[in-house]
Amino acid sequence: MSNSEHDSKIEQVAKLIIQDNFPLDEQDSQKLQKYHDFVKTKFHMEGDSAIELVNEAFLYLKLINAKDVDPLQDGDKFGAGFS
Repeated sequence: MSNSEHDSKIEQVAKLIIQDNFPLDEQDSQKLQKYHDFVKTKFHMEGDSAIELVNEAFLYLKLINAKDVDPLQDGDKFGAGFS
């Protein structure tokens, strides 16, 4: 999968999260199941790949909504492994 395809998938999941007005810090796996199911159905992804894509969508939304944050300096606040 190319980077643009991957980014497009992240954006589609992010749009769904925004439409649902879903809290970006939610950790309950049962509540997150809707997004995992969406990825499995829409993109035919399973297991860890589906979970990672959903997590990336949440990270993406957190980063674009953050004010005055440098992802390279403050990425660890969002669970990103930037160094």
